[in-house]
Amino acid sequence: MLVQRTHPVQRSQSAQSWRRMRAYLARNWPLYAMCLPALVLLALFSYYPMYGVVIAFQSYNPAFGFTGSPWIGLTNFKFIFNLPDFLQITQNTLIIAIAKIVSVQVGALVLALLLNEVRHLGFRRVIQTLTYLPYFLSWVVLGGVLLDMLSTTGIVNLTLQKMGIQPIIFLGSNDWFRPVLIVSNMWQQVGWSAIIYLAALLSISPELYEAAAIDGASHLQRVFHISLPGIASTIILLAALSLGGVLNAGFEQILNLYNPVVYSTGDILDTWVYRAGLLSGQLSLAAAVGLAKSVVSMLLIIVAWTTARRYAGYRIF
Repeated sequence: MLVQRTHPVQRSQSAQSWRRMRAYLARNWPLYAMCLPALVLLALFSYYPMYGVVIAFQSYNPAFGFTGSPWIGLTNFKFIFNLPDFLQITQNTLIIAIAKIVSVQVGALVLALLLNEVRHLGFRRVIQTLTYLPYFLSWVVLGGVLLDMLSTTGIVNLTLQKMGIQPIIFLGSNDWFRPVLIVSNMWQQVGWSAIIYLAALLSISPELYEAAAIDGASHLQRVFHISLPGIASTIILLAALSLGGVLNAGFEQILNLYNPVVYSTGDILDTWVYRAGLLSGQLSLAAAVGLAKSVVSMLLIIVAWTTARRYAGYRIF
């Protein structure tokens, strides 16, 4: 019998690696201890509940539980894909989500460029505070504000009437519902999203602006030839990372604003899952839609990470 012996050099390297690991853990164990509560919460509330995904492949009955409910394979997925409204719901989700992503990114970039040109520090801080304050308000609050403002007796329609325009039912019209969603989402998100672009603009050397001003470049020319190229990598990074949210059209916002009249343009995957799963009790169908959406979102996140690494040099590991 041949006995494989470890070379002395290999044993020495292994011992050195182990000593380095022990020294590293001795220095940094408080940091890992600080991460432990978050990891426990993540495991309990994000990974452990994933066991419930099995009901997407079952005719789930709460009385029988996960183990007693009959297994039906991909029947729920076939039923969902054959629903007459499924294509419309998916289309609504993609249109609203893409419109929100593009409008928020463009609006945040424009706001950051405008704020970067403001030289009065106090005025700049006031504008920043006013623009990102709505981000900290939930859609329960913002939805109530919008319902009151956009009602037929709200301030918006009263203003239109004084201008000689007939009242518009903003939240009860399929022509107006999507624009209301997109504009109100910008109102909440643009100010907060602009912070990243402002931070990137601050990293550009002021000497470049001074040299351009001496050469006679206008403010607009400095924006196009210095500011935008200077934050191009940040723009690419944020645009790529936003791909992971293509199927997230804003459940909380739409749930607080929509009604059956605008289902044809405002109903999305998340609101359908809410109605089918919680209101109608079709838990297996709702779980199947949620699982399909999660799989697609995961693939989009992988694509986004690959794109960000290739074109913006962004790496998580």
